[in-house]
Amino acid sequence: MAITGRVPLLLLLGLVPVVLRPGMGTVWLWVLAVSVLVLLDWALAPPPRTVAITRRPPGTVRLGTPATSELVLTTGRERTVHATVRDAWQPSAGATANRHRVRVSRDRGARVATPLLPVRRGDLAASGVTVRTVGPLGLAARQATLDVPGTVRSLPPFDSRKHLPSRLARLRDLDGRSAVRVRGQGTEFDSLREYVRGDDVRSIDWRASARNRDVVVRTWQPERDRRVVLVLDTSRTSAGRVEDVPRIDSAMDAALLLAALAARAGDRIDFVAGDRQVRSRLRSTGARDVAATLQESMADLEPVIAEADWRALAGAVTALGRQRALVVLLTPLEPTSVEEGLLPVLPTLTRHHRVVVASVQDPALTAMAARHGDAAEVYDAAAAQQVLARRRHTADLLQALGVDVVDAPAAGLPPALADHYLALKARGLL
Repeated sequence: MAITGRVPLLLLLGLVPVVLRPGMGTVWLWVLAVSVLVLLDWALAPPPRTVAITRRPPGTVRLGTPATSELVLTTGRERTVHATVRDAWQPSAGATANRHRVRVSRDRGARVATPLLPVRRGDLAASGVTVRTVGPLGLAARQATLDVPGTVRSLPPFDSRKHLPSRLARLRDLDGRSAVRVRGQGTEFDSLREYVRGDDVRSIDWRASARNRDVVVRTWQPERDRRVVLVLDTSRTSAGRVEDVPRIDSAMDAALLLAALAARAGDRIDFVAGDRQVRSRLRSTGARDVAATLQESMADLEPVIAEADWRALAGAVTALGRQRALVVLLTPLEPTSVEEGLLPVLPTLTRHHRVVVASVQDPALTAMAARHGDAAEVYDAAAAQQVLARRRHTADLLQALGVDVVDAPAAGLPPALADHYLALKARGLL
């Protein structure tokens, strides 16, 4: 049972008879009368479970993008049901304005919409729908919470999508210059044409030449079916926040931009995510909607408070195939974790693949190292400079092993990684 604001007002109204006829008997008589009215009103209130509720699935949205949860209410009662409906969700779904007053009749149901604004990735569930029906006097109400399942799937936001058009333009320009530079050399067959002086005699197609009056040569196009393997670190170091954004989310953003760009270049994309065990694996996909597929794979990934097992992750990369690939390790450049966990397994990867380590840089360290206002800031600056020096030393160790290092702030990492990919392509290192 729930009472409305009219009950306290009705009790205060009892001051009038108490003034006219003072005494405790009058007080108790008035309280008894109000109690009887409340109980009668509660008994006459429609049972909440006579209202049938169905939910229209909110669907899938990107993190930070508004969504709507819609409920459809119907009843089999002849009388109209006046009710208050609360559509409750878990806090990270960002439900607002979720209390609705409705009138539900047999001939005409009701629809209510609750705005959602997810603040974390993954499947966010509804907690239940609470229905409160008020009696005819408006004094008491019946209330019940109904289980109406519903989820909204929140995907990584892919904010770096804005950088894709400019990188695609550079990719088209690069493909054009590559075609001019190689003059038909490559590994993929393109077409046949007549032999002209200067052509490589090894390109002559003798069978086709026998069927023609002129000598015919094969033309080739540069190989496009390359592999890009994205390895996302979900260990404890990825849980740190840089500019109030988890490192793992910034790494996801960089991976999505690179995957979209590489897919447009004709490359195949593999994806591995894990820490002490492999959490997600996506085998070769070269579809143009690879970013959407990756978003689905990344949606449920969360940092695990454990060290990364790089031997297991390197084994997962090897299991995807022996063909040479660009292996991008999306992991924080933390000296201890890199030197103790990653360095011992790097020779296994660099022996067969081109390896790039992409890390989110913390601008707060650089800003702290530049402040020298008082004694406390000087000590902070010394500590920050020591951390930066260790990071540079770790980067030098990685480069000495033949690993490329892309270390940039959260907003700059996706375009920096995409630019590095294009530079490698222009130099023919993929």
